[in-house]
Formats: sequence, C-alpha cells, structure tokens
Amino acid sequence: MDKEVQSRPSAEEPLEIERKFLIRYPDVSLLERICSRKADMSQTYLRSEKKLSRRVRRRTINGEEDYWYNEKVKLSDTTRIERERQITEAQYRELLKEAIPDAQTIQKTRYDLPSGDLCFEIDIFPEWTDRAFAEVELENEDQEFVFPDCLSIIKEVTEDDRYTNSSLARNGFVYDEIEGES
Repeated sequence: MDKEVQSRPSAEEPLEIERKFLIRYPDVSLLERICSRKADMSQTYLRSEKKLSRRVRRRTINGEEDYWYNEKVKLSDTTRIERERQITEAQYRELLKEAIPDAQTIQKTRYDLPSGDLCFEIDIFPEWTDRAFAEVELENEDQEFVFPDCLSIIKEVTEDDRYTNSSLARNGFVYDEIEGES
C-alpha cells in the first residue's frame, strides 16, 4: 500500500483556497450544455484526528469510475491544506472500513462551470430540490471574481461549518428557510 499521508503540514503543502455559496437550484439542462464536465460522486468520510478531515470518493465521468483519497487540514475558514491522491478500487473498499459510524455517504452530481480564469464547481444533492452549492477555488483569499450570471446566490456559506460536506454527512442536510420563499 502507498506510504500513509502524514497529518502534519509541511512548508510546501498544496493549499486549497475556496469560497462556498448556497445557491438556488440551478437550471440543470443549462448546466448540461455549458459545463465542461459532469461527475457523479459518492463521498464517505473517515475517522480521523481532530482538525483533520479524511474522505474517500468514487467518481463516475462518462461511465468511467475512479477512486480518490483526500485529507484536509483547516487553516482558516477559506484555506485548507489539501492532500489528494488517486487510489485503486481495492484501496477504496479497504478505506471504507474506516468510515465514521452513523455518518451518511454523500451523493452528489458536480458540474464544472468555467468562468474566465476560474472554474465554479456546482454540486447538486438528491436531498435538496431548492438549493445547491457553488464553490470556487482561488489563488489567494483576497482574489476578486465575478459570479456566473446563470447562478443565483442565496448566501455565502464559506464560514458556516454546517455547510461543509463533512458536517452534512455527520449531521444531515441543512434546511434553513430561503429568504423570499415560505
């Protein structure tokens, strides 16, 4: 098996600088036409040390499956150290034995929406029919960007831990009232 990923950050670790938005449920037929990629994903969160999030992901693109192991160490609400590597199906199945008890496996469809130099990742979950997520990875925490016109922001949830995928897996999906709807 591959060398285990260390849980302590080093000076040259890859950073994920990301902002996350709760959006109104998008026009899926439009996304099917304008997005560069669509992937069906199954994410299972694994037992880990405090401040470390571990997961495995099965991803299907155009009928082809691949498997990924991921670790994140939170540095701030926006920035995390992210370690990710592709794994075999056998490794994936073995790691599933380390799943957090009573946590659900997250199912979602991700659409990659290019916008200028950036790519917005739109995540649609079967649990929600009126909302979805849009995430964008940035070069730095202060980078400015323009949100795609085809998406309607409800609110930014970057700093709201209830909206992390790990929290959704452990605690269930959040059903806050959407302003302007009853």
